[in-house]
Amino acid sequence: MATILVAEDDRNMRLLTSARLKDYYTVKTACDGAEALEIIHNGGIDLIVADIMMPKMDGYELLMAIRSEGYETPFLFLTAKETFADKAKGFELGTDDYMTKPFSSEELLWRVKALLRRSNINQEKKILIGNVVLDSEKYAVYSDTEYIELPKKEFDLLFKLLSYPEQIFSKEQLLTSIWGITSESGEETVKTHISRIRNRLKNMPEINIQTIKGLGYKAVVN
Repeated sequence: MATILVAEDDRNMRLLTSARLKDYYTVKTACDGAEALEIIHNGGIDLIVADIMMPKMDGYELLMAIRSEGYETPFLFLTAKETFADKAKGFELGTDDYMTKPFSSEELLWRVKALLRRSNINQEKKILIGNVVLDSEKYAVYSDTEYIELPKKEFDLLFKLLSYPEQIFSKEQLLTSIWGITSESGEETVKTHISRIRNRLKNMPEINIQTIKGLGYKAVVN
């Protein structure tokens, strides 16, 4: 069972968040960023859910500290700070996801599950679909009969879609995830890269990237 650290200075919110998670995961708690960092240093944490506004060490400082120390632990901000600038700062510092309060319990569980699944895939650095392998160390897609190396952005885009099969991603979501929230590229860049990926993988029917009109793209595995 995965272990989740909830860092939240508000006691009631800390208890509420923990209660939403404890039926599915082992939960540890911290009342400020400094205590959270000490728990992280002790090891065994698979995902961190943290508020931003905390005493001693706020959420931003906690995130900067663990990323500077080399921790790649999935990180989810759960906070009342909801402006674009707040979110941009969080993603620039290395958070993996961002939710605002008040929150839906179902959405929190879904996001935690997705982050843990993504983390597991990243640790393995490969996705296996039937006879086809996506190898993130080589930026390659290969089967028994084909071996295709992709440019990094194309590979990252494909890896993102195939990490969450059947999930629809908007062009904006993909642009932010792969090119970064401050990128000067536009959504047309995503469309161009999707077209190139489809062309490169035309002889691999196991992988199908579908356009969902008005919504974005999703990967379907056969």
